[in-house]
Amino acid sequence: MEAEQSAGYLINHLARQFAILLSERLKPLDLAPAQFPILLHLWKQDGLSQHELVEKAELRQATIANTLARMERDNLIVRVAHPNDARVRLIKLTEKSKTLEQAATEIAQTINQQALSVLDENERQQFLLMMQKIIAQQKKMMGNHSER
Repeated sequence: MEAEQSAGYLINHLARQFAILLSERLKPLDLAPAQFPILLHLWKQDGLSQHELVEKAELRQATIANTLARMERDNLIVRVAHPNDARVRLIKLTEKSKTLEQAATEIAQTINQQALSVLDENERQQFLLMMQKIIAQQKKMMGNHSER
């Protein structure tokens, strides 16, 4: 099979290019691409537990733990005690990370818009729908166990 005919190869290549573009454009904000999906979930719902972030971001526990440690070091998050469960720490955004939301999301939206600009509106909608279907199928294939 040629690489150009492999869905896995093409999707991986597309994702790596997006990550490079995101990395370059987030650099002035002192954000790393690995932090972005976590921030997206926290900007939507601040105060999630680490376990909830693992579930929502569909990343490995170790990956989330390492990224959160860097984010805490960089003053993007703080960990606070759960009000009802002393064993659980909640991940809360700092003022610094709250002020980065608009700029960071605009950067990602611009990359998406520019990358998809070679497609007409119908093609864009079909492309996104097809990717969602493939993701759902792969979750079934993995028994709903994402990357963890």
